[in-house]
Amino acid sequence: MHSLWMLFASFMFAAMGVLVKLASETYSTSELVMYRGIIGITVLTCMIRIQGGSFKTTMPLAHLWRGFVGVVSLWLWFYSIAKLPLATAMTLNYMAPIWIAVWLFTHGWWHSKNHVEWPLIVAVFMSFVGVTLLLQPAFHSNQLGPALVALTSSVLSAMAYMQVRKLGLAGEPEYRVVFYFAVTNVIAGVGGHVLEAGAGPVAWHPINNWKGFLLLLGMGLCATAAQMAMTRAYRLGKTLVVANLQYTGIVFSSAWGVLVFADVFDWHSWLGIAVILASGSAATFYNTRSTERGKAIADTDPIASEV
Repeated sequence: MHSLWMLFASFMFAAMGVLVKLASETYSTSELVMYRGIIGITVLTCMIRIQGGSFKTTMPLAHLWRGFVGVVSLWLWFYSIAKLPLATAMTLNYMAPIWIAVWLFTHGWWHSKNHVEWPLIVAVFMSFVGVTLLLQPAFHSNQLGPALVALTSSVLSAMAYMQVRKLGLAGEPEYRVVFYFAVTNVIAGVGGHVLEAGAGPVAWHPINNWKGFLLLLGMGLCATAAQMAMTRAYRLGKTLVVANLQYTGIVFSSAWGVLVFADVFDWHSWLGIAVILASGSAATFYNTRSTERGKAIADTDPIASEV
C-alpha cells in the first residue's frame, strides 16, 4: 500500500530528531533549519539532473503557500519545545492528524457526500490517546500561551500536509515539492539567524570537525528522505490512513530515546505504544478492505475532489 510510505517517513523523521538533538548542542535552531535546506537542495538538484527532471512548475503560489505554512509551523514548534515540557509540546504537535480528520469530516458533512469514514476517524483519535499515554503531557496554568502556540503549530502542520496532498494530486512530483520546501528552509534559516543577531554582527558556528559535519549531513539526508516518502504517501495513499500512520513517529522516537539517550518507560508508555500500533494497523486493514479496485479517487478523497 502506498500509505505505508508514511512508516518509512516517520522512521526517518525520528532519526532526524535524534541528530537535531545532538547537533543543537553546537548549532542554533536557525542554522539547523538552514543546513537542512542546503543539504536537501544539493541532494535533490543532483537527483533532478540525473533523472532528467525539471525545476519548472506551473503552481508557484501553491509551493509558496506550502513552504510558508510549513516553515511557520516549524518555528512555532521549536518555540513550544523551549517553553513547554517536551512531552507536552510533542503531544500537542501530534494533533495535526486530528485536524485533518476534523476537516475531512466537516467537508463530508457539509457536502452530504456520505463518505464520512468513522472507523478511520476513530482510529486517528485512538492514536492520539496512545500518544497521550506514551508522553503523559502536563503543563502549568502560566504555560497556557506556549500551549496555544503548540496547538497553532499542529493546525499549520495539518494545512501543510493537505497542501502536499493537493500538490501531488495536481501532478507535482515528490522531488519538486520537497525541493521548493528546502529552498524555503534555507531562506527562513538565514533570515532567522540574521534577526537573532539583531544589531550585532552575524556570527555562524563553524563546521570544523567531523562530528559536526556528519551530524548535519545525516540530519539533512534523513529530512530529505523523510520528506520525499511523506510526500509520496500523501500523494498516492489515503489521507486519513497516512495521517494515522504518522503517529508511529512517536514510537520510533521513543525507541531512539531508549537506544541513544537511555530513556526509561513505565507501563503507561508501553500501553500507549501498543495503542498506536494497533490503531495504525486497524486503519490500514480497514482501508484495504473498504477500497474498491478502480474506484475513482475523487469519490473516496474529498481533498482529491478539490484539485
